[in-house]
Amino acid sequence: MQTANNTTKVTVSATINAPVAKVWELWNAPEHIVKWNTASEDWHSPKSVNDLRPGGKFETRMEAKDGSFGFDFGGVYDEVTEHELITYTMGDGRTVRVTFSTAGDTTAVTETFDAEDTHSVEMQQGGWQAILDNFKKYTETLA
Repeated sequence: MQTANNTTKVTVSATINAPVAKVWELWNAPEHIVKWNTASEDWHSPKSVNDLRPGGKFETRMEAKDGSFGFDFGGVYDEVTEHELITYTMGDGRTVRVTFSTAGDTTAVTETFDAEDTHSVEMQQGGWQAILDNFKKYTETLA
């Protein structure tokens, strides 16, 4: 979908069989982020720092396990409403909105992000969805 400033917005989502407090904790705690933040088995996130507050910064190092490629994924938080909403601006100026919606002991996590121009929208959506699916699997294992 195109927005007024001609930026494509991409949405991914998953419903996790865990209460929102557990989902929130595992989503935001660096010691957990390094365990789930990967799109495939041949990648990992060896380092993560997270200052979860408006104006706070976060950064996660993502690398191919064979050492062939890596990058830092980070940004600054714009809004944080515990158990409900996180918005942030990435280092390249793109924005992300993450919502947490509860229904009993399940939590729907929905991420909407500005697509970048290097990779296809489908590739970006697939990568972000794979990471979110990995988060779901990790969280449900611990819930």
